[in-house]
Amino acid sequence: MPPVKVLPSLLSADFTDLRGSIGRCLAAGATHLHVDVMDGHFVPNLTLGPFIVAAMRRCAPAAHLDVHLMMTDPLRYVDDFRKAGADAITIHVEAIGPRTMAAAIDRVRATGAQVGLAFNPDTDPRLWFKHFSQVDLVMFMTVYPGFGGQAFIPEVRPFIQQTRSKFPDLAIQVDGGIGRDTAATVVADGANRLVCGSAFFSDSDPAGFLRWAEGLQ
Repeated sequence: MPPVKVLPSLLSADFTDLRGSIGRCLAAGATHLHVDVMDGHFVPNLTLGPFIVAAMRRCAPAAHLDVHLMMTDPLRYVDDFRKAGADAITIHVEAIGPRTMAAAIDRVRATGAQVGLAFNPDTDPRLWFKHFSQVDLVMFMTVYPGFGGQAFIPEVRPFIQQTRSKFPDLAIQVDGGIGRDTAATVVADGANRLVCGSAFFSDSDPAGFLRWAEGLQ
């Protein structure tokens, strides 16, 4: 399995001091930062657009920006987010559908960004396995997307296990309710990229949390 990587979720950052929050992530040792983009339609919340991603890029010019598009029409905006500084762009399979998924992957790839596929908790990834060799990562939502701070949904665990068994070298990312009480479990299931929002930002020792989580195998 690829090494474990922690991605602090900037949805939990202090937006009155975004530069300071990002600086604390980098000081703790984070090399990857996760950015949640919500359109108020695909999910019942509205967050940020390319302008803020560009500001994040200026705050962290060397960081890997992992941009998760929770949007009904993500392909309309992939160029904008790539130009703003996204290194990886993850789109939801539920928003794209099976008939146009191959073309959607090609569309994101054409921007020059890495490509990710995201799955809501009740979406069976086995229906999409044929596309996994064409992407850089898959991400399992272990909460229903839309708001931070929700409780981990354990029913997603078999999906992680099945995917790791089938794709031993694939980057498998989990997002939602990941902290000290769940990280070891999902890593044992096969996840190697942990999106951590409130668990990271509220920890009394974020650097220690990151070292501990990235030491899980």
